[in-house]
Amino acid sequence: MSEGTMQRAAQRDDRAPEAPSTPVRQREGGRRAGRLRRTLACAAAVPALLITAACSSGSSDSGAKAGDDGTRQPSAGSTAPSASASPTVPAAAYHKLPEPCGVLSRKTLTELVPKAAESGKNGSSDDPSARSSCSWDSLDNNGVKGSQFRWLHVSLLRFDSDATRGSGDDQAHTYFGRQAEDAKAVDGAKGVKVVPLSGTGAEATAVRYDLKKKEGLFRQQTAVARVENVVVTVDYNGAGLAGEKTPSADDLTKAAEKALKEAVASVSAANGDGSGPGSGTKSPASPSAPASKSPSGTASGPASASPSKSPSASASAAKAAAAKS
Repeated sequence: MSEGTMQRAAQRDDRAPEAPSTPVRQREGGRRAGRLRRTLACAAAVPALLITAACSSGSSDSGAKAGDDGTRQPSAGSTAPSASASPTVPAAAYHKLPEPCGVLSRKTLTELVPKAAESGKNGSSDDPSARSSCSWDSLDNNGVKGSQFRWLHVSLLRFDSDATRGSGDDQAHTYFGRQAEDAKAVDGAKGVKVVPLSGTGAEATAVRYDLKKKEGLFRQQTAVARVENVVVTVDYNGAGLAGEKTPSADDLTKAAEKALKEAVASVSAANGDGSGPGSGTKSPASPSAPASKSPSGTASGPASASPSKSPSASASAAKAAAAKS
């Protein structure tokens, strides 16, 4: 083989490996182009996936708000019933009080205060429909044989229902207990005794004790009852003056209890329920029925705030009567 032939063969051998380079590069370029297209396609698909994922996430959040039992809970903007409604209290049963000097029958007054059945004294009040009272004092002067003194006081207090203070009944119950406790804590009271009462209102009790005064020994009875939202208090005391015999505590307690029952019945009657004092008949149902009037038909000044004043006046009267005889 000539030298020229060998050179051309060597050149062919040098070029031979380059022959397939073009197709290889095309294939590699095609693969790179394919990968680029897939990358761009994936990149373009990412926002859609993100949007879809966001929607899916929102649905999951809504599902997360559902209860453990799978039930959907109302959203913040939905209307739902209030969890805690304003507190309510039962309406008060009684809306007015009877005329205080008319709560007892003439017969009862004649027995308890024989010399004052027609001389009841209304206590002062800025609201008679909620608070009222009446008092009587009687001096039975027997000259040298002495005198019998009696003092009677009836007070009525009505409570209205209030969302802050509670129902009228509950307020009256609290006041009832306080009245009984106050009666047991009077200064100078001797031989304090609590007497349970039944058949009078929703709850009732009596407290009795002796009270020594310069005029003599006074026997005090305080009978208290609650009827619905009204508290009735009867104070009744008696004394034998100028040598007269001291009245029986048992008799005075029975008399006070009788007065208490009539006063409670008068409260019911004034509100169209129950019977009036000593009538034994049903009261008219109309709440507008006029309240009963005092036996005297008139009111004369405020009632005495303390039984101690009346005994003093009665003692002076007894002394004057004894001097005349």
